[in-house]
Amino acid sequence: MEVVWFVFFAVLLAGYFALEGFDLGVGLLLPVLGRTGGNRDRMVAAMAPYVLANEVWLVAVAGTLFGVYPLLEGEVLFGLYPLVVAMLLCWILRDAGLWFRRRLDGPAWRGFWDGAIAFGSLGLSVGWGMALYAAATGFESSPVHPVGLMLGMVVTLLFAFHGWTFLGWRTPGVFGVTRSGRVLLVSALVAALPALGVLAGAMPYLLEHSAPPATLNVLSVMALPFAPIMLGAQVWVWRTFRPGKDAFRLPSFF
Repeated sequence: MEVVWFVFFAVLLAGYFALEGFDLGVGLLLPVLGRTGGNRDRMVAAMAPYVLANEVWLVAVAGTLFGVYPLLEGEVLFGLYPLVVAMLLCWILRDAGLWFRRRLDGPAWRGFWDGAIAFGSLGLSVGWGMALYAAATGFESSPVHPVGLMLGMVVTLLFAFHGWTFLGWRTPGVFGVTRSGRVLLVSALVAALPALGVLAGAMPYLLEHSAPPATLNVLSVMALPFAPIMLGAQVWVWRTFRPGKDAFRLPSFF
């Protein structure tokens, strides 16, 4: 049962990087590709239908981490407390930018919230790289380390590339590039590589720190039946808002 839950946790974390990675990547590219207000509107509208569905994966990752690996809760929260708080603030800032950017008219208002989206996306991307470094060292090293910062930049570049590929798939030709669904899938796998690499190295440690078998059995009965529902909802979102639905013409996050 420990192996089953490890695989489930790995799928959730890799899925979050693969899915939320392009959301953050589009946010990172706002200052680069969104030179005009119309382009920024198209970029935000392109990812808008996927944002909330992708963030569900993070909630599932957190719930699985603290349910299946309760002994790590103290290490994660204590060792990464400043980083976790900073990432939560960046998450709030990014989402606030998505919701508020079209609440009022005016270039100054939209420019401020577009900057919030870009800054929040950057903070989350770098923060995830630093968190992965801390996890790879068994939470014994500070995430504020040259290697941690370097890994943060690697994750940021991978997310930016994934976001660029997503725009080429979702809005073909609008930003000078057209990508197929297969290329987007490859980009998603590449974006998930840092998480998969850390999990592969941490597998013995995680298996050793798993919850007791009785607890895992109860979690299996309570949580695993919802996995097909989450997966089905994700498939519905991708089928409903695939290219050709003209949703990218919407000028706002709604």
